[in-house]
Amino acid sequence: MSVVVAHVWRRPMLLLLKNKNLWKAGYSLYIQEKHGLLKKNIWQKRFFRYSLAGRKLHKLERDAELYPTDPSRVFALFRALNEAGESEKVIRKVEGGGLRVTSEDVVKEYIKALIHTGRFDRSHLADVLERAGYSHETAFEYSRELPSEGLGDMSSYAGQSGKTTTPLQQQGYPTGWRSTGVLRNEYPARPVTFSRTATNPSTAGVPAVGQVEHSLKDSNRAYLPIPGSPEEPVHVTLAEPSTKSQFWKLIRSVAVFFIVISGLGALFEERSVGKGLGLHTEIQPEQVGSSPKRFEDVKGCDEAKAELEEIVHYLRAPETFTRLGGKLPKGVLLVGPPGTGKTLLARAIAGEAGVPFFYASGSEFEEMFVGVGARRVRELFGAAKKKAPCIVFIDEIDAIGGTRNPKDQQYMKMTLNQLLVELDGFNPNEGIIVIGATNFPESLDKALVRPGRFDRHVVVPNPDVEGRRQILQLHTKNIKLDNDVDLSVIARGTPGFSGAELANLANMAALKAALEGAPAVAMQHLEYAKDKILMGAERKSAAISEESRKLTAYHEGGHALVACFTTGALPIHKATIVPRGVSLGMVSQLPEADMTSISRRQMIAKLAVAMGGRAAEELIFGDDNVTSGAESDFSQATKLAEAMVTRYGMSDRIGKFVLERENESPEMRSLIDSEMKKLLDEAYHHAKQVLTEHKEELHRLAKALLEKETLTADEVKKVVYSVQYLKQEPLTSKQVASLGNQQSHQEQRGGGGSLGVRGPKTLGETSPAAAPQ
Repeated sequence: MSVVVAHVWRRPMLLLLKNKNLWKAGYSLYIQEKHGLLKKNIWQKRFFRYSLAGRKLHKLERDAELYPTDPSRVFALFRALNEAGESEKVIRKVEGGGLRVTSEDVVKEYIKALIHTGRFDRSHLADVLERAGYSHETAFEYSRELPSEGLGDMSSYAGQSGKTTTPLQQQGYPTGWRSTGVLRNEYPARPVTFSRTATNPSTAGVPAVGQVEHSLKDSNRAYLPIPGSPEEPVHVTLAEPSTKSQFWKLIRSVAVFFIVISGLGALFEERSVGKGLGLHTEIQPEQVGSSPKRFEDVKGCDEAKAELEEIVHYLRAPETFTRLGGKLPKGVLLVGPPGTGKTLLARAIAGEAGVPFFYASGSEFEEMFVGVGARRVRELFGAAKKKAPCIVFIDEIDAIGGTRNPKDQQYMKMTLNQLLVELDGFNPNEGIIVIGATNFPESLDKALVRPGRFDRHVVVPNPDVEGRRQILQLHTKNIKLDNDVDLSVIARGTPGFSGAELANLANMAALKAALEGAPAVAMQHLEYAKDKILMGAERKSAAISEESRKLTAYHEGGHALVACFTTGALPIHKATIVPRGVSLGMVSQLPEADMTSISRRQMIAKLAVAMGGRAAEELIFGDDNVTSGAESDFSQATKLAEAMVTRYGMSDRIGKFVLERENESPEMRSLIDSEMKKLLDEAYHHAKQVLTEHKEELHRLAKALLEKETLTADEVKKVVYSVQYLKQEPLTSKQVASLGNQQSHQEQRGGGGSLGVRGPKTLGETSPAAAPQ
């Protein structure tokens, strides 16, 4: 039998509920338990306790909680708990107020529980009985009738309940009664007088709550406090959950949160609930003629404007172009550097076309959710189909039309694929012209820019001299100009400027004039704005020592002097030792006209001018006193020498072809480095030779820079070719020698060198138009 029980104990309780044979085995164990045959088998005892006795206790407890005023149910529960050794639970139910003491038998079981737990004090038994509802005399007599020794006597006495007449019944009290307080053996004796009203036989003689009358004759009698009242608070101890349970609770909460969010998102997507939240707002075109821009507002890009004017004419009168069998171009791609007017052309189209105009930016299609980009492309072209004929303009199209890569995320490919289908898919879009704009046409996918999708590629370059003059006139028509202002001069002095930079120049000059309180914008204000754009803002508050200013003056004087005496060098625009941006000084050079290419002679002259600053420092102050201020000059010279050798084919030893540095062999790389070093060394020797021959001119130029800080091109020429320009005599050899003996190398200039601490000092930057093509 013990083998059967052990086998049953290891199985789930589900088998125990379904198998009748196991129940028979359990009943047999119950009989053995009753006769004391299983005292040595702990596993069989556990089986008995948890299978039969546990179920019985659970049933009695449930009945007592449903009927807390039924004395028989409460008595049965308390007796079963005492027999099962759970007397502590009896005390908790009485003192916690969950069950009421409504009969003598319940009182006995409660006293038995106190004895089992060792919390009963016989000297205070009368006090316990008084608080249960007995009178003082009856409680005393009743306590005398209790056995004085042993739990066995107490159990036998309690078993006589209902069979003998107690002192309480002898006084005329019925068996059922109800206490107004809680039975606690530690309370002092406080007799209570009850006023009874029997409303029905079942509760006859039971004192009701609220009917307790304090005896005024006996000052020692007082009201017994109720649990949960201020006089008798209930103390509760909360058990902190374990870390493991808290962790799993957090995991469950997070999982439920994501499930709910996913479900709501799917519901919004499926039923278009997001429309009410602005998630799926229908795309609307710009109102016809709403844009204030017209083609007459577009200056400096006449060829691009003519291409787009054809599109507008076609939309207005398509039969004029299709009468010979021609078709409307499906797409136009605007290509050009930033600020040249690509978006302005689109605004002009919106104002001129007279048809619906849809605008979108490439960055607007993608968001955090996968598939949003493709859906928005469908929505855009779906709305355009309803308004055809119309124009769809996508600015910065390279954001979604970049070359596809197998390593790209799937959602990026989905957006581009959907755009390709809408441009030229199975169902063509008739009457929809797509205009795209980008600064990086080389990054676009080949499938996107092929004919049939973007048939025309329109280049919008930087404006030429005439274009710059027209743009300046356009942006200064609302600005009050002085009579001496010549916009043609400003246009010639701003090669490589884009339309946006010219607009900024005009606005900056107007703000400067207004700040000074001038009646109109003068030429000096326009020159100030141009210099600020070319060389950066002046830092007049920078604390520069006198020694550092002298070093900077000779450094910049070396650049300017080499530019004056080297064939092919660009004309000097300005020379300054005023800190601008991150530089301590600058020599700015500008071409006399727009340049579309640069010759070898001009490149070699540019290398020599870049080396003029370091050559002047070495010539005047010595090899040990040269500074890091030439770091930016060397960087520009190195890049130009590398381009001459590897890209422009200007080296006899390398040859006439383009080389990619990352694919070079070690021998070729060594040969390229030697050719670059040869070009740079020759440029340095040339610069040092020029400065040696014109050393006096260098002293005069440095002196003039120290006096005026900024010199224009005309002033530089006067200083170099005329001694009378200076108010004082040039520096003597002793003064120059004293400058060389100073520890000027501690006043480091430039930010790119190993010792630079205050930003690079650059040679005048050649305009983009003059850069090598």
